[in-house]
Amino acid sequence: MILNKTLAAWCADYPLIADLIALKETSWFNPAIAPAREALADVGLTAADVADASARLQRFAPYLARVFPATAASGGIIESDIQAIPQMRAALAERYGVAIDGALWLKKDSHLPISGSIKARGGIYEVLQHAETLALAAGWLRLDDDYSKLDSDAARAFFGAHQIAVGSTGNLGLSIGIMSAQLGFQASVHMSADARQWKKDKLRAHGVRVVEYASDYSVAVAEGRKQALADPSCHFVDDESSTSLFLGYAVAAERLQRQLAAQAIAVDAEHPLFVYLPCGVGGGPGGVAFGLKLIFGDAVHCIFAEPTHSPCMLLGVYTGRHDEVSVQDFGIDNVTAADGLAVGRASGFVGKAMQRLLDGYYTISDEEMYSLLALLERSEGVRLEPSALAGMPGCARVLAEAQGYRERMGLTAARLERATHLVWATGGSMVPEAEMAAYLARGAALLGN
Repeated sequence: MILNKTLAAWCADYPLIADLIALKETSWFNPAIAPAREALADVGLTAADVADASARLQRFAPYLARVFPATAASGGIIESDIQAIPQMRAALAERYGVAIDGALWLKKDSHLPISGSIKARGGIYEVLQHAETLALAAGWLRLDDDYSKLDSDAARAFFGAHQIAVGSTGNLGLSIGIMSAQLGFQASVHMSADARQWKKDKLRAHGVRVVEYASDYSVAVAEGRKQALADPSCHFVDDESSTSLFLGYAVAAERLQRQLAAQAIAVDAEHPLFVYLPCGVGGGPGGVAFGLKLIFGDAVHCIFAEPTHSPCMLLGVYTGRHDEVSVQDFGIDNVTAADGLAVGRASGFVGKAMQRLLDGYYTISDEEMYSLLALLERSEGVRLEPSALAGMPGCARVLAEAQGYRERMGLTAARLERATHLVWATGGSMVPEAEMAAYLARGAALLGN
């Protein structure tokens, strides 16, 4: 029984569940999507909240430029490039047998400085917000100060009396751990069984305490939260419900708006923007999608991508039960090569906040992620970790769907010809060479050459 209902009854009420259980690649386009001006009210946050987060990151920019030389060229702003990938677009069209008329771009959060993943946005932001709150309260800072003053032994000693903890499959832990340790916090990362060893090693090399679990992400988060609650000096970064993380990710939208404008890419009703976002617990893609909807409204179409073995957000939104259900409840194992997406229970906050804002959801097999990883490297010379490829088939899923979604959204053939498709690459630049070589070899074998 699952929430007092048999599995057969669930499948009768929600037919796609049978495909999810069978680990079939599945697409679902949201019939409940509403105009952005209405649905944004579901989130409980506003454009002013995002502006506040953006301003905070600007205040910390001098500090970041000083302590992380990789950010010096951007003045301490943590941002990634966008890259046109026309050869990959042609490869996808051939692979899926779909004509892709619009342009295809890659958002390279895989190459963000400091921790090399999208988590450098929300994770680093929440640590900085917490540090600012403590420093302002103690008189260490004023809002008009040059925050580079925090790069001092005295400041590190002050932060050293405080702890920061997080539960993670890997990338969030890297961002939280590295940033916390740099400021001087005592940092602990509770890591699930699927976390990569090189990520654990990198954290330990930065002086971060790594607590390992034989179970999945949900257990690591629950245990980390429990231990943090027992210590009043410890701030727990809760990926399942943190609005701070969410807002840190949302700032990406204003940055992307400027990048698109610099490339003379229009985004409006006649030039739709489709954004494909890999989804684990939901905070990262949810925050980005929220920011995009604030800026572009109904002209942007956000779609989440999940592994076939971990379709927690699709399951939660499709059934309307959100974090009341997990993939394990339905016999899905939550074991995937996409370690950053290996989450069995989605964020209830994100699922409920975004349920009328997102156009759709789909799942992708591990084998297809590996295949696309090798295909991208061959066609464009870009190397990503498996989870970052989850968004790559999104344009083909949209263009091949047969659920009436395009007609419902007014996405005519003419508008689709003028569309921009953007795949959000979430990680990969810091993967060790030997591990990347193994990824590429597996992908090449799956491609058959």
